[in-house]
Amino acid sequence: MNNLTTLEQEIFAKFSQLESKESLEKLKIEILGKKGTLSKLFQDLATIDKEKKKEFASQLNILKTRVLEQFSILHTKFEQEEIQKKLENQTIDISLSAPTKPQGKIHPVSQVIDELTCIFAELGFSVAEGPDIENQYNNFTALNTPPNHPARDMHDTFYLDEQKELLMRTHTSPVQIRTMLNEKPPLKIIAPGRTYRCDSDQTHTPMFHQLEGLYVDQNITMADLRGCLDYFLKKFFEVDQIKMRFRPSHFPFTEPSAEVDIGYEIKNGKITIGQGDQWLEILGCGMVHPNVLKNAKVDTKKYQGYAFGVGIDRLAMLKYGINDLRSFFDSDVRWLKHFGFNANDVPTNYRGLSK
Repeated sequence: MNNLTTLEQEIFAKFSQLESKESLEKLKIEILGKKGTLSKLFQDLATIDKEKKKEFASQLNILKTRVLEQFSILHTKFEQEEIQKKLENQTIDISLSAPTKPQGKIHPVSQVIDELTCIFAELGFSVAEGPDIENQYNNFTALNTPPNHPARDMHDTFYLDEQKELLMRTHTSPVQIRTMLNEKPPLKIIAPGRTYRCDSDQTHTPMFHQLEGLYVDQNITMADLRGCLDYFLKKFFEVDQIKMRFRPSHFPFTEPSAEVDIGYEIKNGKITIGQGDQWLEILGCGMVHPNVLKNAKVDTKKYQGYAFGVGIDRLAMLKYGINDLRSFFDSDVRWLKHFGFNANDVPTNYRGLSK
C-alpha cells in the first residue's frame, strides 16, 4: 500500500510539470498505456495472495480513478488555453472594407430544389417534409414493400438498431405516408429531401437528394400524371417540346408503374435534352397502389392518386453539365465558384429558371 502512495505522489508530481496537451498525452501513455505503470500493476494482480489481492485491487482502482480525473482536468485546462491563444492572436480588423463582390455561391442542388418548387407551385403542389431518420413501417411496410424485398437488405439500407426498426430513409416516399395519415384528401404535395443508401461510385453516393410527388383526389388517371410530368420537364429543361415515353416497370408502391424516358441528342459534345433519337431514363412513377392508400387510411373506393420520384442531383447533372455526382459533396470552393449560383438568382418561371 505504501508503494501505491509513493507512486501516486510521483505521478502527481509529473502532472505539475506538464505544459501542453502533447506532454499530457505522452504521460497518459506512460501511465495507462498497455505497458504503462498502472497497467502493469493491474496485470500483476494475478500473482498476489488472495488475502491481500482484494484490498490492493480496491486501492489500485481508487488511484486509477484519481489519475483519470486529473487527466480530464488538465486536458480541459490545456484546451481552454489553446482557445484563448487563438482568440488573442486571430483578431479581425472590423475597419477593413467589405469585399466588392459576394464570395458565397448557391449550391446547384439548392438551386435545383428551388427550381422544382417553383415549377410545381404553379401546378398547385405544396411542399411537405419528413425526418431523415425513419421507422421501417413508413419506409417499407406502409409502402407495400414485402418483408423479403431486396430493398430492405442491409446492403442497401443504413439501419440504426439491431431490431431494424429505425433507419436512414432510403427515399422520400415515407413523407407520402406521413402526409396522408395527418391530412385528408385531396392532397397535392412534393417532398424534396436527403435520402441514404449503401452505394458509392461516379453516379451514386451514400447520401443524395430526391423529390417525391403525390396527388390524391377523385378521378385521377395516368393521363393527369403524364400531363403533370410533361409540364414539369418542359419547364425544368426550359424547352418548348419534350419527347417523352412511358416504359412499363414495377415498384411496390405503385400499380401500374412506369419508368419515364426523355429524348436527347449529342451536339458538339454536349447533351441536348428534349428531342433526338436517343433515350434517357429520367424518373419513376405510377398510380398509387391501393394497399398504400389503405395503409394510410385513405378510402380507395373514393380516391385514387399518382406518385413520382426523381433524383435531384441527377437533374442538376443533366441540366448544368456536371459529370461526377461525388463532386457535389467534395466541398471544393473552386467547383462551387464554377457551378454555383449568385444569391440573387432566385428561380422564377416568368423570367426563366436558370437565367
